[in-house]
Amino acid sequence: MARPRQEMIAETRAKLIAAGRNAFGTIGYAEASMDDFTGEAGLTRGALYHHFGDKKGLLQAVIMEIDAEMTERLNKVSASAPTRWQGFVDECAAYIEMALEPEIQRIMFRDGPAVLGDISQWQNTPGCIAALSRSIDCLKADGEMIDIDTETAARLINGASSHMALWIANAEKPEAVSKVAVTGFRAMLEGLRKQLTP
Repeated sequence: MARPRQEMIAETRAKLIAAGRNAFGTIGYAEASMDDFTGEAGLTRGALYHHFGDKKGLLQAVIMEIDAEMTERLNKVSASAPTRWQGFVDECAAYIEMALEPEIQRIMFRDGPAVLGDISQWQNTPGCIAALSRSIDCLKADGEMIDIDTETAARLINGASSHMALWIANAEKPEAVSKVAVTGFRAMLEGLRKQLTP
């Protein structure tokens, strides 16, 4: 029996994304060729052009997949914390620390900005801002965060965490930079925390 067309399309896309992710993660965007993706996936260049337009389009799809996985991991970090505030801080710090992981470092924080431009303008950024805004509204309702405009706080935190991750990913000594970046970031978040009066 013939397989449904949608299933075949999804499988082709998944194969190309997996091949692109492997190539981008190991040899980098600049060195990866169309043949690396299509050969590994057992597909033609036509399939790549049809689904993603070009190499840049494939990179965007790979980044969306990695971003979704990062979000899932970060949600687990915040869910396992003893308080909502601690979960929020731990989640933000964990995002920054992910810049030490080779695949994320290379694809998300080196090649991604080099090819796709300013990370704050990526198509997944509005979703990140919205998620941060929801968390901030909850923290404000709990009395944990100062009375600050929600979107302003979300953009401040998003921009700072992205900048810290980019700093780590492009540093000569990423491990050392990660330690000071996370410490500084946590201190910044503490500045947004409402201080309880004795």
